[in-house]
Amino acid sequence: MILINGIESAAIDPCDRGFAYGDGVFRTLALRDSQPLLWRRHYARLAHDATALGIACPDEQVLAADIATVAPRHADGAIRITLTRGIAPRGYAMQLGSATTRVVACSPRTAAAAKAVRARWCDLRLGIQPALAGIKHLNRIENVLARAEWQDPSIAEGLLLDTRGNVIGGTMSNLVLYRDGLLTTPALNECGIAGVTRDLIVEYARAEGLPVRIAPVRREDVQAADGVFLLNSLIGVWQITALGDLAWPEHELAARMRKWIGDAEAH
Repeated sequence: MILINGIESAAIDPCDRGFAYGDGVFRTLALRDSQPLLWRRHYARLAHDATALGIACPDEQVLAADIATVAPRHADGAIRITLTRGIAPRGYAMQLGSATTRVVACSPRTAAAAKAVRARWCDLRLGIQPALAGIKHLNRIENVLARAEWQDPSIAEGLLLDTRGNVIGGTMSNLVLYRDGLLTTPALNECGIAGVTRDLIVEYARAEGLPVRIAPVRREDVQAADGVFLLNSLIGVWQITALGDLAWPEHELAARMRKWIGDAEAH
């Protein structure tokens, strides 16, 4: 089920800037028994990203009401919220006072891969753009092209580097490394998406006294890690146990991180 500005529809105006230019932001979150998980965190991040692009974010109650309308269709599915700058005449210039288009869609959650997964290195390199770094904006063609690099269903995810050679994350996930008692996640000040689950893991790790470093990550850092993990709001935590010729045994930190997520979802 899809709501566009609160009305059930699947028709987007071709003059909408989200369609024409990718001028918008989005968030995807899981449902359990028709309830959105980690809703406050997702809304805060959505509002942050919209504000960063100068897009008016609807009130939390408006989006919550939309979610309550669509959620019963797939009680344990997924919600995608998309906000665009709205409908405007042709041209890149922003129209002052244009009304935000909000789209709230509910769909089944696709079956997750095993919690221990195979991954690969992607050939595509992410471009550097600090003005968009961390923001989950609609311009995702880099991720689309990276995901098109493989069709092998046994490979769950591909790891992306930027043009400087820094490892940023997966095509659909954030990355966490663990080595010698230190948890590291890539800095996202030049490109990449700052996910809600990544934020949560960093917060809970620090609360439990586990040292956390947010810093540039190189390919050799991944190769030298004791454990390599992928995060997003639908998969939760996957551990990479095979990456090219490299292999890792399953690590206890994966279960620990899943518990942190479960504890956060319960509150």
